[in-house]
Amino acid sequence: MPKGSERGMDIAKNIGHIEWLKSELLSSVSRVFTLLTNGIKGTQDALIDCLANIILISYLLGRRLGIHYGVIDKRIGEKIRLGILEEHDIETEYGDLSMLSEHFRQIRE
Repeated sequence: MPKGSERGMDIAKNIGHIEWLKSELLSSVSRVFTLLTNGIKGTQDALIDCLANIILISYLLGRRLGIHYGVIDKRIGEKIRLGILEEHDIETEYGDLSMLSEHFRQIRE
């Protein structure tokens, strides 16, 4: 098979994976909304599974689009720091961004 055809097959395969990841992402987000509509009680494991899937798919989708995992991590860190500096409501009311920043720090050690 000529090199150009192989490259075309790789691109088509990558596009197929991107489309699949997009579909999985939408399915997981939809499932979160459905679970929340029905109430959290008794669905925490399913909710955790959906949220973990959303994060996993986001990383994989980024990778398929040519974005290294570390670049995504760095941008998340920047957004966390910015939210803390700008005193975002989620930070001032609950301290969520500081807790997330600490979590990222711990997993890097």
